[in-house]
Amino acid sequence: MGKGERTEILQAVRYLQRAVPSAWQNRSMPNIASVLKAEIVRLARKELRSEVDSIRKALAASRAESAALKRRVSELERSVRQSARAAPARPPSSPAVEEVDGADRFRFRASGMASNRKRLGLSAADFGLLVGASGQSVYAWEQGKARPRGRNLAAIAAFAGSASARWWSAWQP
Repeated sequence: MGKGERTEILQAVRYLQRAVPSAWQNRSMPNIASVLKAEIVRLARKELRSEVDSIRKALAASRAESAALKRRVSELERSVRQSARAAPARPPSSPAVEEVDGADRFRFRASGMASNRKRLGLSAADFGLLVGASGQSVYAWEQGKARPRGRNLAAIAAFAGSASARWWSAWQP
């Protein structure tokens, strides 16, 4: 029922209320205003019922989907716990050990790198140039805020154990 129809019905009800004198109204005859109001309420409920039914169906579907997802999550959590129990306990790998050139191992220590750099008389920027990093990265490595990775770690390992490091320290006054 559109807004225009409601307005017309209300105008008709008001007109009838003014046009029919109260003396002519009989108690046995129903009031037109109340009949019209009851009909409007009935039609509005009928329209709302169809809208509410579609919303209820959508809500029931979403609740069912939510319940299915909760069941799936609990199944996955259960399988993760079971696989964690079944997996052999491995000792955690040390974050200080990384491979260089496949077979050789190099243990990186921040304090060791700082002392070697200072022993060689290199600034952080100069050492960074030698290993392919910035001076800020070298400071972060030495303070333990970050760790060198990949080619930087390989360059540090190569520089620490190389003849160039020995040559550099011998060359420094």
